[in-house]
Amino acid sequence: MSADYAVPSSTPLERDAHATLTDHTVAPGEIAIGVVIGRAAEYFDFFVYGIASVIIFPKVFFPFAAPLAGTIYSFALFALAFVARPIGSAIFLEVDRRHGRGVKLTIALFLLGGSTAAIAFLPNYATLGATAIWLLAAFRCGQGLALGGAWDGLASLLALNAPENKRGWYAMMPQLGAPIGFMLASALFAFFLANLSEADFLDFGWRYPFFVAFAVNVVALFARLRLVATEEFVRLIEKGELEPTPALEALRAHGRDIVIGAFVPLASFALFHLVTVFPISWINLFTTRSVGEFLMVQFAGATVCAGAVVISGIVADQIGRRTLVAVSAGLILLFALASIVAPLLVGDSEVGQTIYVLVGFGLLGLSYGQTSGAVASQFGSRYRYTGSALTADLAWLIGAGFAPLVALSLSSDFGLAWVGVYLLSGAVATLVALGYNRRTSALA
Repeated sequence: MSADYAVPSSTPLERDAHATLTDHTVAPGEIAIGVVIGRAAEYFDFFVYGIASVIIFPKVFFPFAAPLAGTIYSFALFALAFVARPIGSAIFLEVDRRHGRGVKLTIALFLLGGSTAAIAFLPNYATLGATAIWLLAAFRCGQGLALGGAWDGLASLLALNAPENKRGWYAMMPQLGAPIGFMLASALFAFFLANLSEADFLDFGWRYPFFVAFAVNVVALFARLRLVATEEFVRLIEKGELEPTPALEALRAHGRDIVIGAFVPLASFALFHLVTVFPISWINLFTTRSVGEFLMVQFAGATVCAGAVVISGIVADQIGRRTLVAVSAGLILLFALASIVAPLLVGDSEVGQTIYVLVGFGLLGLSYGQTSGAVASQFGSRYRYTGSALTADLAWLIGAGFAPLVALSLSSDFGLAWVGVYLLSGAVATLVALGYNRRTSALA
């Protein structure tokens, strides 16, 4: 294949990078490594913020409020990124169309890492007053805008380059970024909690994980740019498989598919923060268990999640992704019913808390492992890239963005059984969406 062709939206720098890689054929395994590194960096940033929302921000930025109220305020700011993400997608899609994907990714990942690292330098409420809260909210919105721009199409590139009989296996690989990102974030916070006094941790210890985020994002940027500059990526863009289209145009052409597609992974996305961020808040507020020790239990849960993600790839290639997503939603529904009838996270029952975490993470891995392949094929080649990005944005906003806030508000007022009700609604939504839209060939 000639090295002379170029994508209309590419920059001279991208074309030069592509020219140096013309003779380099990228195997699916190499694409998978780049995708996992990129996703792990994104999730690391978000989990660092999520964990800090429970154990840091209520004390540092909302000291004037009671612990429960301060955590609820903190979770309200947590949701801002999911509100900003669709806006970021629309903005960065235009950057992509005008200046190329390399420029878009560079801006987005520096914004993501920079917003996260900037939080480490924020003065507390005692020093800066309400301005500190406004700055925290601004940097959280920066994270959301950046995550919308970090959508690179590499997961689609991976799926399109995967062998026909291993589509489920390769579809699960990007999802490994979530448990890896959580393991890194939880281990860092657990380390500082175990080795610093509470005063030192609240003063400077909590800031180090935010510093690390910038370095992690630089590594992820180079891993992804190396793939964006390859011949396969440019070829797929030329075919229209990964070409961005204006967000409004995609909404007009596929608005119904985007909305329905957003409900397909809702069971998984609802469970996502109910086993990661929310349980930490319950442990911190309503039990005597050490938060640092509980983070290590969650670390173990994340390893279970990673194993379940891998299993999802094997099973999906045997029974089909649609069947696996439906079975996973059914299992989550049963888990939700069990949580309603006999809530596991109750009082100081460490055994119950551990069971909830391990089972929940296992179900999360099994269901989340195939969500990356749950929406793309509903869109023709012209709208596949933009449609997939907007569908993911909407799914995260509906399913996960407000989950910690809703779960903590419900459980603190009416009991933990209501967390099960919330999760049950997500499982039902997934099953209804699957039944309503049987044309979803990506789940076949």
